[in-house]
Amino acid sequence: MIIKHLSLALAACLACSIAAAQPFDDKFRQLDELLPTPGITRTASGAPGHAYWQQRADYKLRATLDEAKRRIDGAGTVTYHNNSPDTLSYLWVQLDQNMFRADSDNRAIATVPSREAWAKATEADGMKFEAMRFIVESRAFDGGFNITGLTDAGGQPLKYTINKTMMRIDLPQPMKPGSRFSFRMAWNFNIPEMNVLGRRSGYEKFEEDKNDLFEVAQWYPRMAAYYDAAGWQNKQYLGDGEFTLEFGDYDIALTVPADHIVASTGELQNPGEVLSAAQRERLKQARTSGKPVIIVTQKEAEAAEKTRSSASKTWHYKANNVRDFAFASSRKFIWDAQGYKKGGTDVMAMSYYPKEGNPLWERYSTQAIVHTIEQYNKYAFDYPYPIAISVNGPVGGMEYPMISFNGPRPVKDKKTGELTYSRRTKYGLIGVIIHEVGHNYFPMIVNSDERQWTWMDEGLNSFLEYLSERAWEEDFPDTRGDPRAIVDYMRSKKQVPVMTNSESVLQRGNNAYAKPATALIVLRETVLGRELFDFAFREYAQRWKFKRPTPADFFRTMEDASGTDLDWFWRGWFYTTDAVDVSVDGITEYGVSTRNPEIEKAWKKARKDAEPVSVTSQRDKGTPRRIDAHPELKDFYNEHDDFTVTNKDRNKYSESIEGLEDWEKALLAQGKHLYLVDFSNLGGLVTPLVLDIELKSGKKYIERIPAEVWRYSSKKITKLIVTDEPMVGLTQDPYWETADTDVSNNAWPRKITPSRLELFKTDRTKDDLMKDFNTPLKRKDAKDKKAAQ
Repeated sequence: MIIKHLSLALAACLACSIAAAQPFDDKFRQLDELLPTPGITRTASGAPGHAYWQQRADYKLRATLDEAKRRIDGAGTVTYHNNSPDTLSYLWVQLDQNMFRADSDNRAIATVPSREAWAKATEADGMKFEAMRFIVESRAFDGGFNITGLTDAGGQPLKYTINKTMMRIDLPQPMKPGSRFSFRMAWNFNIPEMNVLGRRSGYEKFEEDKNDLFEVAQWYPRMAAYYDAAGWQNKQYLGDGEFTLEFGDYDIALTVPADHIVASTGELQNPGEVLSAAQRERLKQARTSGKPVIIVTQKEAEAAEKTRSSASKTWHYKANNVRDFAFASSRKFIWDAQGYKKGGTDVMAMSYYPKEGNPLWERYSTQAIVHTIEQYNKYAFDYPYPIAISVNGPVGGMEYPMISFNGPRPVKDKKTGELTYSRRTKYGLIGVIIHEVGHNYFPMIVNSDERQWTWMDEGLNSFLEYLSERAWEEDFPDTRGDPRAIVDYMRSKKQVPVMTNSESVLQRGNNAYAKPATALIVLRETVLGRELFDFAFREYAQRWKFKRPTPADFFRTMEDASGTDLDWFWRGWFYTTDAVDVSVDGITEYGVSTRNPEIEKAWKKARKDAEPVSVTSQRDKGTPRRIDAHPELKDFYNEHDDFTVTNKDRNKYSESIEGLEDWEKALLAQGKHLYLVDFSNLGGLVTPLVLDIELKSGKKYIERIPAEVWRYSSKKITKLIVTDEPMVGLTQDPYWETADTDVSNNAWPRKITPSRLELFKTDRTKDDLMKDFNTPLKRKDAKDKKAAQ
């Protein structure tokens, strides 16, 4: 630490931050050139405008599951409501199953690992085999929708054109604003095996008991979204970007084998026809139970596995104001349920799982559903639907209205043969259920365009998942959101901004889930504080419930409701790949000059005395000197030096004191310690400064400085720190709350970074060790449901 003396006048000038002269890089310029211009549908405050509109599609469909052929046959009516101010001459429909056609773009653009990665892969890790199997079987699988009928309500054929995963229906007459159009369709498709072709739905076969478990989604041609900000959703379904759909009412009849249990979006309309009296009574008990009640027991499910019914049953469901519909069906299902009622929420939380899911699922699944709804209600809005379901099957994690598909299961102990689960599996299950059930809020109700902006549902939902996991248990493991967990990604050169189209995202789990979730944690904890953030976030959720927000609506609402200009934050975290890396470059200590000669000359003498004795002076010690031999040569100056206080000094001091203002006299009397601290922004992302200041007495305190400290100089600044006693240490970001990517330069004086060096002998060569050192660790994250796909 450099120590200097400071005049009173200069001290007053340094009451504000000092910026080094450099080219101006305005990190705080507004986002006007990036955000769309507000209008009558979307306001500058981020709220829906007075002319906001939204299309609607109602479905009345029936579907039959052919278990032997693993096929769905469907038919029904779609009624499309044109609530827009536009006249429409055609409609677009999503044919997502066409992704499984052998000639689909998804198959054509599929790539395998690089030649180097392929060469390094071992048979043990299955990399070569699985990649080869996917390529071969995807070409052989007869997938995609087979459209067998498309007519208007009067039975007249409609002209249509299929463009890969999209179908255009040419209308007989243009649809005027405010009109509606009904059409009938029939179709069928083969259900893909999830663990082979894999994409958010499919079937799983159990070799041990020769049964199947079906998780069925994207099973009907679905109306594409048409909205003010983008017109028709016209992006082909390549597999990564998910779905943006219109709300509507669903009336669905599902015909399945008579010994199957069905889990579905919506409320069951005919329980007397498909459930036993005992099952209906158990459901009644579950409605008011404080813990899950078993509806179909494991013993009953195991008995069902041993037979095959040749008959069928039709399960009739209705769902109001939902944007999609999915279901699961199997004779293997164990089923439990628990009612939850509070505020505007009155829901039956239910779990469906095969015996392979126990003992884990019976203990945790439904409890995790109830916990999710309790927590998300606090931060968003009351869960509005009557049903919330978690199903265990082949899909690792995927959400649909009122129902989610979740994967983790126990494994058999090699010695005992009993099913057991690891700590990772337990918390992976709880975490993925929280995440997928949480998706009911974002995007199933706050209906963002997932096909375009993955982060708007995954990032916001991962943020709430993080808060909910912490409310489940202290130190809940392996969560996305903690700033310290994102630093490796923030250092990465292989990344793209969060504001990147879904199909072009690199490192999907980090980009679309972890980084935006972390950004919101930083915004909540460090930038705004919890009270302001929570009010603004809830305002966003309330404004856009059952509507379709864009990124601009989120950014603007958070600013509007918090009363804070956050353009710098959105720019840095969402539009760039900059990272936080603040370096504490140095500290200079200044004392305020009192001008009192008794004090100042004593201070100067102490500084002089503290200087090291020169080598020459040390070696000259004891050398004979003339003045010692001739004392008559000594005079006044031999007895006094530059540090002697004279009457002239005292008189000058008295005169200067009389000319001081009162505030200047007060500052002199306080005896403050002044420090100029130099900071560098090495990462490019401006951030608040969180300073842990340690004083000589051992006292520590935190000083928080807003990010606007960088507004005049985004690369280097100098900040004045005033303390009551000498400062002995300073640390920037002591709690690792800003995702600083290099904490080794955060302290002054610098701290030694501890690490470990392996000294054990090895038979491996130096080249082998260097390869390991340069190869990133592989990490399988159970909660990143899409990255693994």
